[in-house]
Amino acid sequence: MLDRTIAPPVQPLARVTLPAADVLPLPNGARLHVLANDAQPVVRLQAVFRAGKLAEPKPGLATLTARMLLEGTRTRTARQIADEVAFYGASLECDAGFDRATLTLYCLTRHLPALLPLVQDVLTNPAFPESELQQLKTRTVQNVRVERQKTSFLASERFNELLFGEETPYGRAFDAESYQALTADEARAFHQNTYVGANVEIFLCGDVAAEQNIVAETFQQLPTGTASAAALATEATFAPAETNRVPVAGSLQASIRMGRLWPSPTHPDTHRLKLLANVLGGYFGSRLMRNIREDKGLTYGIYASVAPREAASSLVIGTDVKGESADFAVSEIEMELRRLQEELIPAEELETVKNYMLGKFANELSTVFEQCDKYKNLVFLGLPADYYTEFVSQTEAADAESLQALAQQYLAPEDLQTVVAGPRN
Repeated sequence: MLDRTIAPPVQPLARVTLPAADVLPLPNGARLHVLANDAQPVVRLQAVFRAGKLAEPKPGLATLTARMLLEGTRTRTARQIADEVAFYGASLECDAGFDRATLTLYCLTRHLPALLPLVQDVLTNPAFPESELQQLKTRTVQNVRVERQKTSFLASERFNELLFGEETPYGRAFDAESYQALTADEARAFHQNTYVGANVEIFLCGDVAAEQNIVAETFQQLPTGTASAAALATEATFAPAETNRVPVAGSLQASIRMGRLWPSPTHPDTHRLKLLANVLGGYFGSRLMRNIREDKGLTYGIYASVAPREAASSLVIGTDVKGESADFAVSEIEMELRRLQEELIPAEELETVKNYMLGKFANELSTVFEQCDKYKNLVFLGLPADYYTEFVSQTEAADAESLQALAQQYLAPEDLQTVVAGPRN
């Protein structure tokens, strides 16, 4: 009979390597990255442009431009675009993040040739119709207004302002008035300058062995243009000595955000630092979860995670608690940080976290789409080809002494910015 009180044995993770991508340079400066896998007759096509917030000349212009691409072209209305995508049972989306703007198409392999003319039309012939532009701006402003009623949104917004600086792309808060003032001409000019061959990386993955030539032909139609020079987020100059409070009248809940600027993924300690963050708050059995949720009952969930970006990375600790418990929760988080600095992580706990991280990593490589996502990190973050091999080997080899030294260097409570959004004291 199976004894369910005994955990199954843990097998060591074999060395893993990502499937090699075929990279095809196109005449207009674009690059097509192909990861072929015929396990399922499906395709994901992503065109990733350096057209995110780092490249926008005015706040909000990157997101507005990306979302307007599906609101009509010179030959198709927004309804016609949506109907054509739905006819083929496909999915087509476009949005902008901090670093890049991405157009993503999912479809069955046999429908890709029929959908590529639509993709080309959306990318090269957007009309930026005035009526749809105004509706999109109104919806966006309304959505942000709703989000700003949540303490979690307000805490994250203020945390980013303090960490990266209010005038940087990573730290700038949404301003409804300036967003409403953006025009179709400004979006059109931004599109012409950034949605060009010199600015795009194209990722084609799935059952694509016979399709890469027609994809290359499609994206060769993009104008060459010039590569955008991204504005880097500057390092913050705050002195994180006191908790920054965002009062929310009538709120019973408080949201806590704590963190600091963090070494980039190219740093030699990056893999051990990720392991350290997971010990602190990266999985359900982490120290923060055991203390703040299980022992104290202050929250349903708490996390500590590393957010790597192209211009700056950060460590973020986040949770939601009752308003009257916020200061106590902050003190308990600080206590856990000091424990990591002062005490060695027990061998059994360290082994558990290693097994969790390596198992999660193996699971994240189960589909070609997930493999492509890992590969994209190599491309955009400038990581070496053996980055994930080193992740496995360095995670397995990490010891408690080196992690304690890193905690002493990077996890001093006085070096973390702390924001609490919630009821007034």
